[in-house]
Amino acid sequence: MSVRRRSLSRFDALVGHRVVVRSTVPGERGPSGGPAFTDVIGRLLDHDGTTLRIQRRDGSEVDVATSTVVAAKTVPEGRARVRTRPALDYSPEELAEICTRGWPPRVLEPLGRWSLRAAGGFSGRANSAGVHGDPGTGFEDALARVEDFYVSQSLPPKAQVIDETPWARRFTDAGWTGIGGTRDHAVVQVADVATVLSTAPARPSDVTVTLEPTLTADWLAAAERDADAYDPHDVQHVLASPRFVVFASVRGDQGLEAVARMVVTGEWAGLSSVHTSPHARRRGHAARLLEACAEWARDEGADKVYLQTMQHNTAALALYARYGFVTHHTYRYVTPTR
Repeated sequence: MSVRRRSLSRFDALVGHRVVVRSTVPGERGPSGGPAFTDVIGRLLDHDGTTLRIQRRDGSEVDVATSTVVAAKTVPEGRARVRTRPALDYSPEELAEICTRGWPPRVLEPLGRWSLRAAGGFSGRANSAGVHGDPGTGFEDALARVEDFYVSQSLPPKAQVIDETPWARRFTDAGWTGIGGTRDHAVVQVADVATVLSTAPARPSDVTVTLEPTLTADWLAAAERDADAYDPHDVQHVLASPRFVVFASVRGDQGLEAVARMVVTGEWAGLSSVHTSPHARRRGHAARLLEACAEWARDEGADKVYLQTMQHNTAALALYARYGFVTHHTYRYVTPTR
């Protein structure tokens, strides 16, 4: 939505706040015979005089025509937090969709509840079919459409399937197998932001964590994601296109020594790209990055945080466990064998 802000709009003061917007439903009648109404609750991201764009708690966005709005007001944060869902109450499929919003592919096509994702090969998450829910068509047809999509993107067909689900078994039965190696199985963990922050010990101020809203070449080089091998537009989109994202770093005598990325979509924060240079390890940099990112996420309205790491990364899993992270689900990448 291109935004050209009108002056003196009644919605200007609500931008950036959690709101409840009541609007009429065109063409429908309520129980009493009058207009039917619907409510949307979320953060008002912006408006252009004709449309309000609201981000719900799960990070999804909805547009509401201002001509249908009956009432709009802020929601006290305390009341909003009482009704929030615990992290473990989300199904693996719901959380997988939230993760996609925090690591958005440059090309995203829905296939029912599945997501066909592509970003020029940059990262497995952004270049695999997200299998979460019903594809809205027969399984064989869904597989064919997945393969056709990746052929059109000049990428090998690949699916991200949640372990211990009927879909995982169906992919196996269809001859799709794991990609093997250290990138085969991944763990999705969750924690309350408040738990992360309450666990953080008091620390001396000998290390400074810098938070930047934009992606820089220094940060990207320190993250060691082989970004030079991909189209920079794909890399930029995946890492930096979310509305609320921050790039954290710790700088030393030899440049950036450790980096991390945090994104907020609705009430969820997503931690990713945590990396410490070999010469700077065992100094607590990763822990301090996590704490700083969690504090930023809390200030942006998130109360839950997820992360994704590989099952073999025992050092990272041990760190996250100290901050209250628990495993929500696991997934793997599979490809057709033929």
